[in-house]
Amino acid sequence: MAAGGPPPQQMVRKLAVEVVDARDLVPKDGLGTSSAYAVADFDGQRKRTRTVPRDLNPQWHERLEFAVPDPATMHAEALDVSLYHDRRFNPSGGGGKNNFLGRVRIYGSQFSRRGEEGIVYFPLEKRSLLSWIRGEVGLKIYYYDEPAVPPPPPPEDNKPPEGGDNAPPPEVPPEAPRELPPEVPEPTEAAVEVQQPQFQPPVVIVEEAPMHGPHGPMMMPPMHGPYGPMMPPMQHGPMMPPPVTMHARMMPPQPEPEPEPEPQREAGGPDGAEHYPPELRKTRMASSTERVRLPRHPSGGGYGPPDYYAASPRVISGRFVSTGEAVEPVQSTYDLVEPMRYLFVRIVRVRGIRPCEGPYVKIQAGPHCLRSRHGRDVSGTGSPEWNQVFAISHAKPEPTLEISVWDGGAPSPADAFLGGVCFDLSDVPVRDQPDGPLAAQWYRLEGGDPGMVTGDIMVSVWIGTQADDVFPEAWNTDAPYAAYTRAKVYQSPKLWYLRASVIEAQDLRVPTPPPGLPFDVRVKVQLGFQSARTRRSVASSSGSAFAWAEDLMFVASEPLDDTLVLLVEDRSMIKEPSLLGHATIPVSSVEQRLDERQLVASRWFNLEGGMGHGHGHGDAGDHPHGQPAGFYSGRLHLRLSLEGGYHVLDEAAHVCSDYRPTAKQLWKPPVGVLELGIVGACGLLPMKTKGGSKGSTDAYCVAKYGKKWVRTRTVTDSFSPRWNEQYTWQVYDPCTVLTVAVFDNWRMFAGAGDERQDYRIGKVRVRVSTLESNRAYTASYPLLVLLRSGLKKMGEVQLAVRFTSPAHLPDTWATYTSPLLPRMHYLRPIGVAQQEALRGAAVRTVAAWLARSEPPLGPEVVRYMLDADAHTWSVRRAKANWFRIMGVLAWAVGLERWLDGVRRWRNPSTTVLVHVLYLVLVWYPELVVPTASLYVFLIGVWYYRFRPRAPAGMDARLSQADTVEGDELEEEFEAVPAPDVLRLRYERLRTLAGRVQRVMGDVAAQGERLQALVSWRDPRASRIFVGVCLAVAVALYAMPPKMVAVATGFYYLRHPMFRDPMPAAAVNFFRRLPSLSDRML
Repeated sequence: MAAGGPPPQQMVRKLAVEVVDARDLVPKDGLGTSSAYAVADFDGQRKRTRTVPRDLNPQWHERLEFAVPDPATMHAEALDVSLYHDRRFNPSGGGGKNNFLGRVRIYGSQFSRRGEEGIVYFPLEKRSLLSWIRGEVGLKIYYYDEPAVPPPPPPEDNKPPEGGDNAPPPEVPPEAPRELPPEVPEPTEAAVEVQQPQFQPPVVIVEEAPMHGPHGPMMMPPMHGPYGPMMPPMQHGPMMPPPVTMHARMMPPQPEPEPEPEPQREAGGPDGAEHYPPELRKTRMASSTERVRLPRHPSGGGYGPPDYYAASPRVISGRFVSTGEAVEPVQSTYDLVEPMRYLFVRIVRVRGIRPCEGPYVKIQAGPHCLRSRHGRDVSGTGSPEWNQVFAISHAKPEPTLEISVWDGGAPSPADAFLGGVCFDLSDVPVRDQPDGPLAAQWYRLEGGDPGMVTGDIMVSVWIGTQADDVFPEAWNTDAPYAAYTRAKVYQSPKLWYLRASVIEAQDLRVPTPPPGLPFDVRVKVQLGFQSARTRRSVASSSGSAFAWAEDLMFVASEPLDDTLVLLVEDRSMIKEPSLLGHATIPVSSVEQRLDERQLVASRWFNLEGGMGHGHGHGDAGDHPHGQPAGFYSGRLHLRLSLEGGYHVLDEAAHVCSDYRPTAKQLWKPPVGVLELGIVGACGLLPMKTKGGSKGSTDAYCVAKYGKKWVRTRTVTDSFSPRWNEQYTWQVYDPCTVLTVAVFDNWRMFAGAGDERQDYRIGKVRVRVSTLESNRAYTASYPLLVLLRSGLKKMGEVQLAVRFTSPAHLPDTWATYTSPLLPRMHYLRPIGVAQQEALRGAAVRTVAAWLARSEPPLGPEVVRYMLDADAHTWSVRRAKANWFRIMGVLAWAVGLERWLDGVRRWRNPSTTVLVHVLYLVLVWYPELVVPTASLYVFLIGVWYYRFRPRAPAGMDARLSQADTVEGDELEEEFEAVPAPDVLRLRYERLRTLAGRVQRVMGDVAAQGERLQALVSWRDPRASRIFVGVCLAVAVALYAMPPKMVAVATGFYYLRHPMFRDPMPAAAVNFFRRLPSLSDRML
């Protein structure tokens, strides 16, 4: 198709570095000051600022611009900003080399686009270990694109000729029909038990148009090829296969139903193309070089796994290319999964066929018979186009491939045949990554009656693997219901904390409250489904001004198109609260703040639509708020800011997969790459029944790490699905957790306007810090689900995990000694209760965002992956946490038992050695700390032999799931039980609370007895204690401390024959001291 119009304008990217100021620099001129200037270096370009003389807090406010030669690799570049002291401003005159004041390095992944920048203060780093550096520098870094100067146009006689018939056709996105099975299956008992309704807040439901034709779901009629015996196994040839000569006429098959028109995709452009964010447009590609250079070491072998694992770690080698992120590509190999061969067929277009309506293409390879959507004449030349790719499983090679074209509007099946072509698959080329796409070629259509078949078809056929870049969007024989079964990569929305500081209000028309009641004016703030209200205000003497000075926090997501609603209410009356005024603020107008040093100015907002005196919500007249629109009802003083220095927690803190702040400028460079190979599952239980008796499971896998979610394709009707898909994530903190879960697909059976939830099969978590660097782990993990009937194993999932990191010991030390959460979490912490409420809002926001994707990730999937119900009460979890505490204190109990054995002389030789060691340590106390450190080192070396050989999965014994009682499970799954059951649970809870209360009272009594030693509540006991303290002081002043330590130790370790079986005198004295228990009611 000839291209019209001018060529696209070329853009040039520029990087702007605004050096704002510096703080608390090191004095270098001998008079307590420095004359500082900054030098910025980017991609071989160096620029400097002016010198600010004699100032430890210099301010420049200068902008330096750099050219970005390759915007695609900008994230791999680094910007170095160094500060120097200019010796020319020294009192003794200039001379010698300028003094170094510090430097910072900012990577390209931290650059922001123009309009999103902000001042970030970076702490100055040392150049060497002995450098004396302090202070910080404030920078504002952003990039922008501007049009380049166009080159002169070429002469008219040098223009290239127009393309002919063999020109490549326009790209039309692949589209596959969604086919529904003939009947909707029924869930099995295990599936019904898995999918118990849980208490959860309402979520936003986005209804989307189903992918149906106007006459119902699209079906593919079977097709039988005209070929007889099987041919020898295929041999891969180096080029495109020629069509097989057809000795017999290609006859139409038996009459079949009239094909139905192809449904259109809901979200797309004018040509039906789907629009994705830049980082999601290509999920499998040959990745370019990442800024973190990751050496590829040979993968190590594995060892036997712990109790629950059925497969030992192993490495599966191959020739594959991994999934890469377009924003920050990584260098990776697709070698964690098994290769799966597919026959790829790309149908491009046809030409020269007789006029027809709705032509479509049939593809037959052995038992697989596929049908394309209806062709569209995009160019207007009478040549229908498809640009559709089919991936046919090639596990058992077939001898031939048959492609035929049919008329979708023919009156009879005999007139529908438009021609076909057959290929000998023994000559089909093999495409391995990183080979480019195979060029399509024209083939003559043959078969049928003489003179009835004319025209050519443009196709390309090759053999590849699941690593092929067209595989995710291809129509796959493993997942025939294409709309809800394709592999996809999702991205969580960018979440912000919105802080609304309610300061005061003025000019409010508040009626006088009844006598004896104070003013009770409050501000209610709403953002979407979130709502928060201030406490009672402090009123002025006139009753028109009120103060709160309270912060309210909300979760906002990009795009920031929501509106903040402010409502001022009067709750002084006993009846319903009356509205005094309201205001609306677009969230997009709120200022973004990166850290606590950036001051946000407060603003006054006018209130409108108040109720007036004595009116409630129902007596507002003709206007909904009691006053005409725009009526001034007072003003409200607020300070609003979008906090970019926090990390918005949407996961539980102990299983979080990302701790980066919201603002990209504050991100640190990645420390490595995490690769996950989802090999397959085995032994899955049937989750649905088809045909009344046949069990079936349509399983897919979801993995989540950081902001990136991945979903494998759905393998239909298989209890042992094989996915063999590999994905890659950037790792910014190794102390994070990767979550993988398996679900049974029910949404592909949902009809128009119907909403079906996917059933969970099981979940596995892998902590990245437990993985050794540059080593692959392959193991099978049990899929455990806790049901009302108890713990059930739903099957096993086989995963391959590898964490590749080039970090050395100094880098690892710096990572593990840095704060886990961003800076703002420690300087302005958020309360526990408020943090949990914000997490619930974040989970709901992410669920609503991913539910609008295609295929959608349902809210039940998101909540299960994010552990949204982890904070709910459960007797089982309480018991598990108690036993965890006992496990932590087990070492102290073991030490106490060992000391008791030593002091009781159960092993005399050990006791004698302890006496000798004690004498040495008392006589040489400087050896105590080195000896203890050496002992801990030896313990660590000893336990290295028993280190875990593979990442641990879910532990049923640790969770107390294998010994849980039936009534405890009912309490965990049933939020509101029957009244009699509720009373029994309440009594049991009272019993447990009584035990906790008794323990708390005992702990408080011990502390009060300590206070009673010198409080003279018991004068006799206090007199004895004070006298003993005086005697001990005189004795210790007179005796050497080493002798006292030896005597005390030998007395503690004395032989049992010198011991009294009764409690010691000091213990008896302490137990007789009074506490405050006798004063309690």
